[in-house]
Amino acid sequence: MKYLEKTLLILMVIVFISCNNRSEKKLEQLTVDEVEAQSNFDSLKYSLKRNVTFNQLSTSTNSILLTGIDKIRLLTIYKINQNRDKNIGFEEGTTFYNDSEAKDKEGLFNYFMPGIDIINGYNMINIGHYDLEKEKLSYLFQKPVLIKTLYFPGIKSDSLNGKPIKRNFFMVSVYDEDTNKDSLINNKDLRKIYHFDEINSKKTALIPVQYSAIRSTYDYKNDIYYIYTKYDSNKNGFADKTEPISIFWLKLTEPLNVKKMI
Repeated sequence: MKYLEKTLLILMVIVFISCNNRSEKKLEQLTVDEVEAQSNFDSLKYSLKRNVTFNQLSTSTNSILLTGIDKIRLLTIYKINQNRDKNIGFEEGTTFYNDSEAKDKEGLFNYFMPGIDIINGYNMINIGHYDLEKEKLSYLFQKPVLIKTLYFPGIKSDSLNGKPIKRNFFMVSVYDEDTNKDSLINNKDLRKIYHFDEINSKKTALIPVQYSAIRSTYDYKNDIYYIYTKYDSNKNGFADKTEPISIFWLKLTEPLNVKKMI
């Protein structure tokens, strides 16, 4: 009898553990499904169909960005759900530069880099460029893209090494090509950084075609912008974890003079 009770107890424990494991696996699977469902619901935060046009998308332009170039204003253009109210605002703001040594020597910079403000993308698919003097509207991109970060001259006065500083250009970190050939443009593709001149007459890629920007830093001692990249050595159109890192740099006083450090 004791043997039977012991056997039943062992069987109950096995059943309990088995059920518990199945529950955990089910819970884990549900969590993955929920993430995928959320990604699909908000898919345009992460992807666009390769050949999509602006006419095929529902967009909203609700914000005018004041820039440090008095005659130039920027319009942020977002992809939104087709049935969503277009008369809404989008969160935009300044990123602060928080280097403690810079605070002590220069005071607190208002911007990510002196004289340059930024906003992050989140469904931003284009930027309108408006010249108030010429009453002319143009666009930074001619087809829908996924904008990661927009850099633009800040409206507030700023200084570096005790001297006033103003910028007269724009930069955009963006996914604009289906480099991995999966029919979508998203953060699995190579990320580019472009420079635009003051009047939006010229667009210049700051890193070579086969590189993908992964992060950036600022050297306030030399007013240098460092771009960390991954080199797509296997040419699969994706920045693999094992691929080498290369660093490019440019002085913000000469943003088109880009040099490779390593």
